[in-house]
Amino acid sequence: MIIDVNGIELQWTVTGEGEPLLWLHGLMGAGEDWRHVFPEPPTGFSVIAPDLRGHGASTNPSGDFAFRQCAQDVLALLAHLNLSAVKAIGLSGGGITLLHMATMQPASIDTMVLISAPPYFPAQVRQIQRQFSETILGDEEMQRMRARHRHGTPQIQQLFEITRRLADSYDDVSFTPPYLATIRAQTLIVFGDRDPLYPVSLAFELRNAIPDAHLWIIPNAGHGPVFGEHAPGFAKTALPFLRGQWGKESA
Repeated sequence: MIIDVNGIELQWTVTGEGEPLLWLHGLMGAGEDWRHVFPEPPTGFSVIAPDLRGHGASTNPSGDFAFRQCAQDVLALLAHLNLSAVKAIGLSGGGITLLHMATMQPASIDTMVLISAPPYFPAQVRQIQRQFSETILGDEEMQRMRARHRHGTPQIQQLFEITRRLADSYDDVSFTPPYLATIRAQTLIVFGDRDPLYPVSLAFELRNAIPDAHLWIIPNAGHGPVFGEHAPGFAKTALPFLRGQWGKESA
């Protein structure tokens, strides 16, 4: 399904039945990436999975990109779907988008899981962003990129350029403690303790600043520790959290 919003065509899918669960993929990803975490839609949830602007089947004619703008796009989608509040999972850049949504319109996010999402870009990430290219990704990942992004080579090159521009952007991903303190959503922060992009100390900064936050550090795990061998453990932990079951069993 596609809607025109904020100068782009935004594509999204809805899969499963039950309570709305928003899935936001990371930079260079696509909405369908949730299937690498959950083989089927989680029981009791209807997964809403948009392709963020310029990703997947969504367009980005201007080439402009900010996670804040992605948040505005997704909020417009929720309004289109007549959803005043949702539960949500955001991976990396999708988690940054969720942070914007939860601070721009705190009532729009009821419960959220943030996976490998930083409050700001540390120096080592900016260095990688400046040099981002096909060579860094490698042939296997480039094949996945071509399968994900429906508008071909120009779209992929635009995403590379967007990533390089992020290296010199300081106002879009800049969540200070007072800003994070405005978040109302019950929040689960998920980090791998061996994330090569974002040091685990950033997870503690988020935990200390968001009022109702829980922190889950996954041992010996890297960036986005919810795929492959980590997927079953993530589902076992995150789904009860999203269902509001944490604390009920012990009570």
